[in-house]
Amino acid sequence: MEQQSIGPRNSCKVIVINDRNELLTIKKKDEKEIYHVLPGGGQHHGETFIETVRRECKEELGIEPKIEEEIVFIREYIGKNHEFPSHHEHVHQIEFMFRGELGEGSLGHGVEEDAGQIGIEWIKIEELERKNFYPKELIPALAQYAMGRKCKIYMGDIN
Repeated sequence: MEQQSIGPRNSCKVIVINDRNELLTIKKKDEKEIYHVLPGGGQHHGETFIETVRRECKEELGIEPKIEEEIVFIREYIGKNHEFPSHHEHVHQIEFMFRGELGEGSLGHGVEEDAGQIGIEWIKIEELERKNFYPKELIPALAQYAMGRKCKIYMGDIN
């Protein structure tokens, strides 16, 4: 039976960079590898982007970060165009990434961690490529952003 596409899915992420130039990531494991992604996830019906980021971070990190309401990057992911087309051929996700800072509370285990989540990890920006960070094509823009340089906001269909 052919799977039907229901249209693009919104996802909201947070970019937290500390004073040691380290990026906060979610560490995940699947059947093939260990990899890292930005905290955040899918928007629920009736939620704003900021509400989505706060809820997702509470679930994954155990805290609600302070979110700046300016979009840093927008990324599309159209699965059929990337390295796992057989698994992701019906995926079309649009990610909205916001700058954030750690809020109150203790960073640690979330209340509802993602499938495959094995922890959180601070990674130096210059080490992201060696740590299997996704989306890989975002790494140069994150490096520019961390140095305070202006970056394009819309990154296109990247992985």
